[in-house]
Amino acid sequence: MGDKLIACILSLTLVAAPGSIYADAMDLPDFGSPADNVMTLAEQRELGIEFMKWMRQSLDISTDPLITDYIQTLGHRLVSASRETRGHYDFFVVEDPRINAFAGPAGNIGVNAGLILAAETESELAAVLAHEIAHVSQNHLLRAVAAQKQMTIPAIALLVAAAVLGATVDGQAGAAAMMGIQGAVAQRQINFTRANEEEADRIGIDTLARAGQDPYAMPGFFKKLTQANRVYESGAPELLRTHPVTSDRIADALGRAERFGPSQKPDSLRFHLTRAHLWELSFNRADQAIDHFQDTLQKGRYRNETAEHYGYALALARAGRVNDAAAQLEPLLSADPSQVEFVVLQSQLDRRRGNAAKAARDLKGSVGLDPGSWPLQQAYAEALMDAGKPGEALATLERLVAQRPDVTPVYQLMADAAVKAGDSTSAMRWRAEYLYRTGDLEPAIRQLELALRQPDLEFHLASKIQVRLDELQAEERRSKHHGKPER
Repeated sequence: MGDKLIACILSLTLVAAPGSIYADAMDLPDFGSPADNVMTLAEQRELGIEFMKWMRQSLDISTDPLITDYIQTLGHRLVSASRETRGHYDFFVVEDPRINAFAGPAGNIGVNAGLILAAETESELAAVLAHEIAHVSQNHLLRAVAAQKQMTIPAIALLVAAAVLGATVDGQAGAAAMMGIQGAVAQRQINFTRANEEEADRIGIDTLARAGQDPYAMPGFFKKLTQANRVYESGAPELLRTHPVTSDRIADALGRAERFGPSQKPDSLRFHLTRAHLWELSFNRADQAIDHFQDTLQKGRYRNETAEHYGYALALARAGRVNDAAAQLEPLLSADPSQVEFVVLQSQLDRRRGNAAKAARDLKGSVGLDPGSWPLQQAYAEALMDAGKPGEALATLERLVAQRPDVTPVYQLMADAAVKAGDSTSAMRWRAEYLYRTGDLEPAIRQLELALRQPDLEFHLASKIQVRLDELQAEERRSKHHGKPER
């Protein structure tokens, strides 16, 4: 399976090395068939998990439910609108001020906080996501074959991760990751072809229009970044180094956007609230954030006043000025009592005041209206735990993951709630799930084996744990089999 497996990995590798130039299409290897013809869906998923393990070890990936939920909501709205997409996509935010985004194996798409802050409109942010989604959906493969032809999925995931780190962070980070391969493979430069970039633009612009976003945002945002690059001497944004832009490409994208016409759809409030949240987090100290928002509010230098007051409330809360934060939040919550960001912040302030029971009561109605909301459900569970009701908190989170199994950080909170509730079996079960989803397969298996040995284990729960254990053990066997040479 060696050559086929490598071909599939290359088709899923979607980033470019820093300073790279376009490769001529005639110089590219022809791998032919789509990824799912050379690798099963289970193998693709395994690759994605291994890739994300390296991303989590090397990058500051946000675990904030509000920030992550927003980017996932926007990303999946674009996926649903696209004519080309299929399969699984997962969107996440990297806490990095540099302007960049990247796509990795199995539809994992990362967006730097700096890019969200650089986007003046939601359509500009959507344009970058739509472009990355198109690279995934079209299986653009521009990766040179590694020196060794038989590699395990973990080894190839490390190779891909090294390329991503070298392209989106710095060359030293990529080189450091490559050390883990211990000479088994040699990384070669990755390039996007001009045709690939134009195809991603074309499909992305179509997706923007179908999603109700402004199709002119894609050429507009790239043009704005190139103009900023000419003004400042600090070098091109990473997004331009990994996705080189030419005047011809901008002109071509403008021509494609003209076929759809402009869209005047206003930005969502969540877009502005997420940017305010990220601005607040960008300051090392709370007093710096407070000074920033006081200044922008006093001078009227903001795009959305509601979001600016929200950012100010977050800064005050971080500084421990809970009453002042509540005073900023109160009119926002009165005007929009169902806005998830306001509801969650109110619950956090109530908990800080030692009134977790009130926070839980207030959140109960909200989670009933939106049972699939990760931010609301997590806030409710945290309030229940602070109120001395870990069993109810665990039940709440179990209902959430039944609908949204992709919310990886929640599994650790579930394990904590189970421990506080005195449920050691559930603690092991959910700790195993967290370990598995963060790339630690063998420790996850050990946790499930321990859970099955617990005394007085109910048959129904034991059956669920055994099924999950069988799945993980099968994946472990597949992973080991991939490393065997072909006969």
